[in-house]
Amino acid sequence: MKFESPNGEGAAKSPLLLGITEVIAPTAEMIDKEKLKETIEACLEGSDKFLVDLRVNPRNGKILVLIDGDSGVAIKDCAGLSRHIESVFDREQEDYELEVSSAGIGTPLTMIRQYRLNAGRLIQVQLKDGKKVKGKMTEVLENGIRIEPESPKKGKKKKNPDTDPESLMTILFTDILEAKIQPSYK
Repeated sequence: MKFESPNGEGAAKSPLLLGITEVIAPTAEMIDKEKLKETIEACLEGSDKFLVDLRVNPRNGKILVLIDGDSGVAIKDCAGLSRHIESVFDREQEDYELEVSSAGIGTPLTMIRQYRLNAGRLIQVQLKDGKKVKGKMTEVLENGIRIEPESPKKGKKKKNPDTDPESLMTILFTDILEAKIQPSYK
């Protein structure tokens, strides 16, 4: 690929482009996302760990694997999965940079299984209509969640959800744009 000046005569005069006459395509290929997903799921099968998200960026070769588990995720779980992926995909054939990590507290919940794991915790929900709700997730239903919203003003007496069911808010999964577990410092 030659770089030409706007009038079409010869190479561009920019000092940044001097000596550049062609772009060489990389020889390695990017990993097939479906094959990678199958490899990850096969490795996690039989454990309480599960795949939350898989991102493959073919432009820069970066692969991000997010996992979660019913009993949490330890560093050794991430390292073991990383070693397994690297044993299946040859870096001489596929060009990639791999990151395997747990779905942390700031990661949006994407699966019902994650909601169930976090029942009883503080959650912030961004609804599709633009509203935000923050409160304790008291229950996970088949089609949504129940939240005891935080009081909007300090000094107001908080309603007891056991004696006042109107204090609970039901949010359908179909109405949720994003939900994240919030840290609790109590």
